[in-house]
Amino acid sequence: MADAPVEHVLVVPTAVFHSLGHFQGFSTDTDRYLTQLLDPAHVSYRPRPEMEVDPSFKQLIPYVIFRHLDANGRDQVFQYTRGKGQGEGRLHAKRSVGIGGHISTLDTQAGTHSAATYDEGLRRELAEEVQIDTPYTGRCVGLINDDESEVGKVHLGVVHIYDVERPLVAPREAEMIECGFRDVQEMLQDLSGFETWSQICLRALFG
Repeated sequence: MADAPVEHVLVVPTAVFHSLGHFQGFSTDTDRYLTQLLDPAHVSYRPRPEMEVDPSFKQLIPYVIFRHLDANGRDQVFQYTRGKGQGEGRLHAKRSVGIGGHISTLDTQAGTHSAATYDEGLRRELAEEVQIDTPYTGRCVGLINDDESEVGKVHLGVVHIYDVERPLVAPREAEMIECGFRDVQEMLQDLSGFETWSQICLRALFG
């Protein structure tokens, strides 16, 4: 039986990130970082199993937060628990507010810029993970870097907020469990069960 093909994911050298200004936590300076991080001169596609343990590279990960304003004008955010078959094994059983994943060679098209590949990967990840049955608007609001965890050392999150008119977002993956919109202020009262990236985003954007 032939071995399954190895996924090759989009990465940038950690040194390039550091040259732009290293930070721990959250940064809203998206223009400063993304223009350089998505420059074809810096981007490459490398085997995911190797990149998961090589902190000399950062895997760029879109991280989409769905927000809905309820009738009282309070922020409600879509959240879920990661099941055992969902994504990064080191995050299983953690709660999350982020939808997204790796950008891979599956998202590349001949003649396109790295930014276009990123956008295509973002669309693919959303289509695979959730069903959105409401109009929405989206924007990029920041980046997450967490060098204090083994997962964080090899990933760099690109955070997007999608404002939905109605709270009609549902999982497509069976391993996304206990899903739904929840009042942000309630979540901020107890962040202990959330993955680190979600804790960073909730504090930075809603705290």
